[in-house]
Amino acid sequence: MRATAALAASLGFLLRLFFILRFPATGTGDAPFYIELAWNWAKKGVYGFLINGRLSPVDMRVPGYPAFLAAVFGIAGKSSTAVMLCQALIDVGTCFLVARIAVTLAPEPSRKKVALAALWLAALCPFTANYTAVVLTETLVTFLTALALLILVQVEVRDDFETGEQAREGLLGRYFLGGMIVGLGTLVRPETPLLLIAAGIVLLMRWWRPANWPKLLRASALMAAGLLLPLIPWAARNWHTLHEVQFLAPHYTELTGEFAPLGLNRWVNTWLWRYGEVYLVTWKLDSEEISIDDIPASAFDSADERARVATILEQYDNTLTWTRGEDRQLGEIASERTARVPLRTYLKIPLLRSLAIWFTPRVELLPLSGHLWPLSEKWENDRDDLLATVAFISTNCIYLALAFAGAWISRREPGWALLITFILVRTIYLSALADEAPEPRYVLECFPAIFALGAQVFRADFNFLRRVPDELSAGKSAESVP
Repeated sequence: MRATAALAASLGFLLRLFFILRFPATGTGDAPFYIELAWNWAKKGVYGFLINGRLSPVDMRVPGYPAFLAAVFGIAGKSSTAVMLCQALIDVGTCFLVARIAVTLAPEPSRKKVALAALWLAALCPFTANYTAVVLTETLVTFLTALALLILVQVEVRDDFETGEQAREGLLGRYFLGGMIVGLGTLVRPETPLLLIAAGIVLLMRWWRPANWPKLLRASALMAAGLLLPLIPWAARNWHTLHEVQFLAPHYTELTGEFAPLGLNRWVNTWLWRYGEVYLVTWKLDSEEISIDDIPASAFDSADERARVATILEQYDNTLTWTRGEDRQLGEIASERTARVPLRTYLKIPLLRSLAIWFTPRVELLPLSGHLWPLSEKWENDRDDLLATVAFISTNCIYLALAFAGAWISRREPGWALLITFILVRTIYLSALADEAPEPRYVLECFPAIFALGAQVFRADFNFLRRVPDELSAGKSAESVP
């Protein structure tokens, strides 16, 4: 087993090295922003960047990932390649955490097979491997999410088998540790506490009876205390330096004199659900002209509405500066659209977004279009791109199919509920509650749960049509839980 595990880890590292050497993405998205923050912090002692020619402190991003970059830069210099290699090692470590999570769901006779299956699924996943080749937060926060999941899943499993009240009470301290790991993850990406919301929902379902309320309150308080502990130094810095109460980072990163385009965001949330559509409007703001002809017909309910939007965009195109008046006018159109068809804004678009972020080629970091249509034209003019896109789509679907099957197989196991609830909570937040673009990378933090569930398909007792044998379930004991 050790030789097989070592082989999986080695091939996993080589896969990540391939992406780093062949497809590095140093200038993608927020990468330059993070690099500048880290370099200024490491070399000039200021967590900030140049504003009007002056190095000024900011709170636009939580400091976890810049701290990681600064640590790497302190050893290897300002080297993006060094950062990527460190991320490759961290991601291989995540693979072993995934194996441990998968083991907690499996009955004793199947644990070795499940552990190896989880390790192979995580190690050879091209989507998580690809994100080690970019200076973004995904690899680090996925590692911390997997670690927190492991701790909280193990607590849930142990609680199911512990019989003594004293032993059960001793497990409550683990909730503090899980909360603290989530707090560290929150310093990397501020939506990481969604994991604790999922844990709270599971605990509420488990301990809903009044007799269990004291234990529910203690567990919740311990997770909250663990979450806050890593955030206090960051909040203290913001209070001392910027004279503001800020435990995370502002939702909108506007500078002095700027404003958040709330009206535009409300408008695009009535029609935008494909990732590629963010390039048509949202990511052009204040830098490029926005053509009404590029916007899909679903963004308009009538010719009159299209003409109103065209007038607003024409005003913007003349200056390439988005004004409060233009934002207010577009916000009024958004309100009208939502009042006219509320289910479109609150149900249809979020549902389509959730499908888009889960069922996608995940080639946003690669020199591939990710397009399939028109199929005959793609086959004739860009066959390699088409075949690569189909391969990535198929791989993504295979991983999700395995996860779905594994969720069905392990549906009666302790720990199952937390993994499923976490996936659902994060998907609902990203598709319905957040203003962020529907970027596929935002669900990578769910992939440790996807791998762990998918590995359950490789149990020795695999069968969809019958219940897991009682003797296998009974074979699990407190001593055998990792």
